[in-house]
Amino acid sequence: MPAAAATEEETHAFAKGQLKAIIERIERLEEEKKTISDDIKDVYGEAKGSGFDVKVLRTIIRMRKQDADERQEQETILETYMQALGML
Repeated sequence: MPAAAATEEETHAFAKGQLKAIIERIERLEEEKKTISDDIKDVYGEAKGSGFDVKVLRTIIRMRKQDADERQEQETILETYMQALGML
């Protein structure tokens, strides 16, 4: 077998191994993500069982992820709209 063909075969074998490793890592991470998602769902279930409003908890979690200025801007806009609709 010529040297060029052997090198090309080695390159393909390396790429194949690398691709397989990447796919397996993604699959493991997807499984971990599902496990974490299930754990979060369980915590929300516990919160609901303790009498907490899950919808409000989700809103608070979403708000805490926001930048303080962004959150303040959204709250101001929400309040303005609610006033315009006579809800406040």
